[in-house]
Amino acid sequence: MKKMRKINRYFVLLSLAINGSIVGVAQNPIIQTNYTADPAPMVYNDRLYLYTSHDEDGSTWFTMDNWKLYSTNDMVNWTDHGVILSYTDFEWGKSDAWAAQCVERDGKFYMYVPMISKINNRGAIGVAVADSPYGPFYDPLGKPLVQSEWGDIDPTVLIDDNGQAHLYWGNPQLYYVKLNDDMISYSGEVVPVPMTEASFGKRDGNVAQRPSLYEEGPWLYKRNSLYYLFWPGGPLPEHIGYSTAKSPEGPWTYGGTVMTPEGGVFTNHPGVADFRGKTYFFYHNGALPGGGGFNRSVCVEELKFNKDGSIPRLQMTEGIEKGIATFNPYRKSEAETMAWSEGFKASQNEKVGVFVTAQKDGAYIKVRDVDFREGASTFTARVGTTHNAPVSMEVRLDGVEGQLLGTIKMPRTGGSDRWELKTMDVPKVAGIHDLYFVVKGQPVSHLMYFDYWRFSQ
Repeated sequence: MKKMRKINRYFVLLSLAINGSIVGVAQNPIIQTNYTADPAPMVYNDRLYLYTSHDEDGSTWFTMDNWKLYSTNDMVNWTDHGVILSYTDFEWGKSDAWAAQCVERDGKFYMYVPMISKINNRGAIGVAVADSPYGPFYDPLGKPLVQSEWGDIDPTVLIDDNGQAHLYWGNPQLYYVKLNDDMISYSGEVVPVPMTEASFGKRDGNVAQRPSLYEEGPWLYKRNSLYYLFWPGGPLPEHIGYSTAKSPEGPWTYGGTVMTPEGGVFTNHPGVADFRGKTYFFYHNGALPGGGGFNRSVCVEELKFNKDGSIPRLQMTEGIEKGIATFNPYRKSEAETMAWSEGFKASQNEKVGVFVTAQKDGAYIKVRDVDFREGASTFTARVGTTHNAPVSMEVRLDGVEGQLLGTIKMPRTGGSDRWELKTMDVPKVAGIHDLYFVVKGQPVSHLMYFDYWRFSQ
């Protein structure tokens, strides 16, 4: 009963925040401008990068054509870097850009991705390479990296302390290979992992192909000298379980449940990363408006460990309560950097890259923990509209109806490839505040485009 009260409280708070009754409570899902799933975190140069799959709006199946990238410096404000790879970037790729993972080695970035192969109309694992976490990524092989008998989805990679990299994947069978130092080839044979009750728990009933709880979506992680394999388990709706081993090749010992089936979806997918002294657990649910099993949204919780290495059970909450850094308003800040939003969608084009569009009157963006220090005097934003209807953007502090710093009237620029810089004086504001951009205007499609902003002292 206590567990159900906490779950219900989460969805009440989230619903209230989405509908504007209370602002500033919800932090999960961490992305609100697109549907996202299958989170894959990576830490590089003191920044956390989050690669996700992308559910298309209104999907009634796993309609997923590309992978997106988000990043954060503080765990509460996330920057949308847009689509960084698609199955169409692989000559042999046919469809289904499902769960992927990116890892860095020696200054290069390797993204392991599943898709349906044109070669034989079956799933396969490919690899793409880039010189930056943002891409551009390219296919160095021109063919799949690996393809087993069936179920080649959801790759995960861990580079061990000795430099050996392991690639795991598979549904319903779990496989692994040892990657070579070049990260685009492997040594030896594909190894099927024994799917035993001791390793992955006991499934109720007689299910020949799925004798254990394991379903799919493995995530390989190491803490101290212990290896963890997180995985979604069945039957549907999926929970997330975990197993541990003293070697990245097993044998694995079942550890229990990390997260029970929650969140209005029948799948889940774990992603775990250490960042600035804390461990974070990423997953997805269907909590955004219109969300569900095929329109999912990525969330995050802090992950704790018991002294013996076991993991206390996690529940879905409203998210990270306090950021680990403040936000600098005196540098160019992308409009697609936010802690929360309502009524905005993310888009991108060749002219400006990623930007956001307001979809309705009252749409807003919230940026958390903005440190104005001794004070700001002017505000500049790059904006535009495609129509003559009166539209404005209010800049406020600490709420959608908080202190008004000023209002920018939107110029008619004619399209998302044409923009105008607008600057206004603001009353001097100092200290740390949450910053809100609130759109006011008639109910027309795409009320305004918003590219970037900055304050000046």
